[in-house]
Amino acid sequence: MGLRQQFLNHVAQTSESPLMLEIEKAEGVFLFGPNNKKYFDLISGVSVSNVGHGNPKVIEAIKNQVDSYTHLMVYGEIVQKPQVELAVKLKSLLPDTLDSTYFVNSGSEAIEGAIKLAKRYTGRSGMVAFINAYHGSSIGALSVMGCEEQKRSYRPLMPGVTHINFNNFDDLSLITEETAGVIIEPIQGEGGIRIAQYDYLQELRKRCNEVGALLIFDEVQTGLGRTGKMFALEHYNVVPDILVLAKALGGGMPLGAFIASKNVMSSFCTDPVLGHITTFGGHPVSCAASLAAIKVLEDEHLIEAVNRKEQIFRKALEGHKLVKEIRSKGLIMAIELGSADKVNAILRLGLERGFLLDYFLFCDSAFRIAPPLTITDEECEVASQLLLDGLDTIAK
Repeated sequence: MGLRQQFLNHVAQTSESPLMLEIEKAEGVFLFGPNNKKYFDLISGVSVSNVGHGNPKVIEAIKNQVDSYTHLMVYGEIVQKPQVELAVKLKSLLPDTLDSTYFVNSGSEAIEGAIKLAKRYTGRSGMVAFINAYHGSSIGALSVMGCEEQKRSYRPLMPGVTHINFNNFDDLSLITEETAGVIIEPIQGEGGIRIAQYDYLQELRKRCNEVGALLIFDEVQTGLGRTGKMFALEHYNVVPDILVLAKALGGGMPLGAFIASKNVMSSFCTDPVLGHITTFGGHPVSCAASLAAIKVLEDEHLIEAVNRKEQIFRKALEGHKLVKEIRSKGLIMAIELGSADKVNAILRLGLERGFLLDYFLFCDSAFRIAPPLTITDEECEVASQLLLDGLDTIAK
């Protein structure tokens, strides 16, 4: 039985038609198949590999940490240098009020922790979330997800969740004194790169202040340089009460975090003690990889180049007759084709011609571009031409 058939037989599947792309090696912005076929990775494992695949500085940090120790004890009991150094680094990058980090394993777990923290700190039970929002696959995260099709099979879910319309000022009145937290993606990822209006986030912050609700930013997809800033919140001059990170945070290793003030986070220490616990959260190897990845972002000035690289893709694609709209903020882009069939066609063609794209869960008429931030200008040009050739083929 070949590897592909073993994959189908014994690895749990999430769809009836997986990509079935077999990869033996990944380096920089490329994936390599068993026949050494090269694929441009234009999605970074969905905004994970911001510093590229197999980044030597990240690999070195991982190896060094493995030589020292891996797992020691459940989270929060033993002082582990990689955790402490990463928490201090994040504090230095964030607004002063976001100074206490709880490390977990993934974005979904970070969302769960953020929901619990909002409820525990405020003593309230209501949550407000947004239509077409994606926050993960666990029960709490599903409850605040804004797509009924994705969650109807798992009801009943967490009660007390109200969904409102993104960028709709009138709906802000639905945030009340019964609301524990409001959770929002500053840029909706799976909704097809829908960008929050500057004034809207100002008013959302104001409304949360008025009623005493905690504002939670989900920056799982947008954090760590993806939008041209270290964090998307920097575009808005708005500081959330809780910030959620994952994906690129781990530098390719599994790592998530929710970050708040020391005052808010300390509510987990009592009533009950161990208000949130995790065994592997903040694994020292993942934290070491994260520190190295952040250092790469800074030392190689990758974030400063994001907007320039975005423009290379935008200028190449926006004039094509199949492209209806481009929605983007840095290197997180939605190329709107107006047709799910055309999106499926370009994704299939990419596998044949050596470039990997992805769709959006809640926007089937557009495809995603989110390459590693290490992609060079020349690679952006080459990838853009591959996309144009593919679109030309579909247009014919």
